[in-house]
Amino acid sequence: MHKTRLEAFSDGVLAIIITIMVLELRPPHGAAFGDLRPLLSSFLGYGLSFLMLGIYWNNHHHLFQAVQKVNGLILWANMHLLLWLSLIPFVTAWMAENHFAPRPVALYGGVLWMAGLAYYLLVRALLRHHGAASTLAKAIGSDFKGKISLVIYTGAILLAFSSPLAAILLFVAVAFIWIVPDLRIEKTLEP
Repeated sequence: MHKTRLEAFSDGVLAIIITIMVLELRPPHGAAFGDLRPLLSSFLGYGLSFLMLGIYWNNHHHLFQAVQKVNGLILWANMHLLLWLSLIPFVTAWMAENHFAPRPVALYGGVLWMAGLAYYLLVRALLRHHGAASTLAKAIGSDFKGKISLVIYTGAILLAFSSPLAAILLFVAVAFIWIVPDLRIEKTLEP
């Protein structure tokens, strides 16, 4: 099967997810800049989640540049990823509404962990379909970033109960790991 419909659908879903998140931001009733202060946690949560979704979109785009075809397993693996990404607006709103309290931060981390697992499984399905000698397999290598991300997310979830801020910093650390898409894909695809 061709990959174009999967890419177009994924792009559309991610655009809707980001739109839903921004619609959760409510303007204050006052006209002074000080009236924005109570919304700081909402802005911080939105910024973090926008960054995460942008990173997923960017890496998904790079990943599918090395993909030639898809099958049913890949379609479902991609839907599994989109399921977890679609929950980000909900957990972001709950976390921000409760000013980064431990349980909402832990649940936010749980959704990020599941999205990370889903992305890892999507990569595995793609590798299985394209084979060990494929351009994709050469570009992905051992997928260290995918594995270490899940380890860091696990630590962040556990840490959220005692130090939500430290957990948030670990989420940001994972973002920094992925903020530059895998350059091996670009190098492998260069003529």
